[in-house]
Amino acid sequence: MVTYADRPWTKNYDPGVPVSLEPYPDVSVQSFLQEASKNSPNNPALISSAHLPLLGRVSSSVSYQELDQYSDALAAGLVDMGLKKGDRVALVMPNIAAFVISYYGVLKAGGVVAATNPTYPADKMQFQINDCDAPIVITMSLFYNTIKQIQAKTKVKTVIVTNVKEYLPGAAKFLFTLAKEKKEGHRIESLQNGDVWLQDVLTKYAGKKANVTITPSKDLALFQYTGGTTGVSKAVMATHRALVANTLQMRAWLSGGGNTQKPDKFLGAIPLFHAFGMVAVLNFAVGVGAEIVLVPNARDIGDVLDNINVFKPTLFQGVPALYNAINNHPDVKAGKVDLHSIRACVSGSAPLPPSTKLEFERITGGKLREGYGMSETPTASHCNPIIGENRTGSIGLPLPDMDVRIVSLDDGVTEVPMGEIGEIIMAGPQVMVGYHGMPTETANVLRPKDGKNFVYSGDIGRMDDDGYFYIVDRKKDMALIGGFNVYPNNIEKVLSEHPAVMEVGVAAIPHPDADKSGQEALKAWVVLRPNQSATEKELIDHCIKRLARYEVPTRISFIKELPKTTVGKTLRRELIQMEMADREKTL
Repeated sequence: MVTYADRPWTKNYDPGVPVSLEPYPDVSVQSFLQEASKNSPNNPALISSAHLPLLGRVSSSVSYQELDQYSDALAAGLVDMGLKKGDRVALVMPNIAAFVISYYGVLKAGGVVAATNPTYPADKMQFQINDCDAPIVITMSLFYNTIKQIQAKTKVKTVIVTNVKEYLPGAAKFLFTLAKEKKEGHRIESLQNGDVWLQDVLTKYAGKKANVTITPSKDLALFQYTGGTTGVSKAVMATHRALVANTLQMRAWLSGGGNTQKPDKFLGAIPLFHAFGMVAVLNFAVGVGAEIVLVPNARDIGDVLDNINVFKPTLFQGVPALYNAINNHPDVKAGKVDLHSIRACVSGSAPLPPSTKLEFERITGGKLREGYGMSETPTASHCNPIIGENRTGSIGLPLPDMDVRIVSLDDGVTEVPMGEIGEIIMAGPQVMVGYHGMPTETANVLRPKDGKNFVYSGDIGRMDDDGYFYIVDRKKDMALIGGFNVYPNNIEKVLSEHPAVMEVGVAAIPHPDADKSGQEALKAWVVLRPNQSATEKELIDHCIKRLARYEVPTRISFIKELPKTTVGKTLRRELIQMEMADREKTL
């Protein structure tokens, strides 16, 4: 009988993907950049661009040698400002060149990157900057006032400021200064005492380096804050070794997909301030010396499409909502955009609807593969083969050196037979050290088993006999309807198959009927496709044909947009909050 310990998934790896990458090199994350700078100093590392009237899309680049030198200078400056090894530095920026320079500068200074969503409201930003005890913040000028608003309530001593225009081409920089900088809130007339411009730091410390020794297996590189989909956001602590290992795992997986004719070019649309973008795009691309086409705002689908059309990226990591938005964009439907440069994409953070995958592959000619990962295994742990069989609804196979089990929901220890559902637990070289300042939460999620530390994912899943894994749902999202366990993910998949439905979120709400107080009911929130219509009854009837009666949502609301995390996970608790707020209005 096949067991999890047999790792049956390795038999289905693509040709060229190794079963193991051990021993992993004892190097720091920044060693990837240093190697690329040495081997390909003049190759473009970062592409910054803007679309201008009459001129179209104009761009400028930062070479690998320049990126290495700029980050060296920043590291020297950070040390001179008093940054000590192990200190956290908060990065508050979207996907711009300064983010990448800052990322490597912090690591070279012996610091720990603590990136946050720059669009967070002040209170959420204050929580994360406080939680990581950051003495220094590096921010884009648009968010400077927010940082100053909360600084007195944090331990921040110095704010380093960059402007989005700094690495844009000359014409774009000029027009931005003239037409948008002040209007859109990017202009700062003068910094407050103690704060400095990033460009002044780079100029002052040009040619200098920080003399800091990194121990990859022990020294932290990253504080990655979880999305907070099921509660308070927690800071995942990851070592240099963990990030290096996951980078090499992903590189082996995608390289096994075969692309020997020309180097890959990455579309940097997924936020770099999240582990998915940081590892799957930034570390991966730098690790192979590839170009990254930076997209500051992936919600601007027109800009995303223009970047693809002009720069012809080959690898595009993303989330289902982004691929779905591309599929449904009018310019795509009209055939105005050439997407055929894309050879491979990995979708993560949320279930990938089969219809989204098929349509994206049709319009691009590339391969869209569903994967899986967590901030606690920053970032990837599973992916469908690039060449081999892609099983519908599966998150794929564990990456090299992953040890994955399905354990009983009752005791969290007993391994369930193949095909049965339970909680997914994982061990591997990229697993986190723990949550910062949260020993109880760490002990709940990181538990010893068979001599290894396993991450208890909180996801309910199963594995088939060939080693393909499937997500059923989050443990905390499971509903109890009429005495039966019901999984919202399954209902979302069925509703997404309706031709009028673009996106859907399902959650259990307190039963609205007074005589059923204390019970749960299912509700769906639906976003319709452009120029499509559907009624509540039509969608319920659609579900009745495909689901057990207790799985059918009894109420459906039509909304314009689902609340999501920055990497595309539907925030079901916000949907429930919307429901309760609506009920209060009717009282």
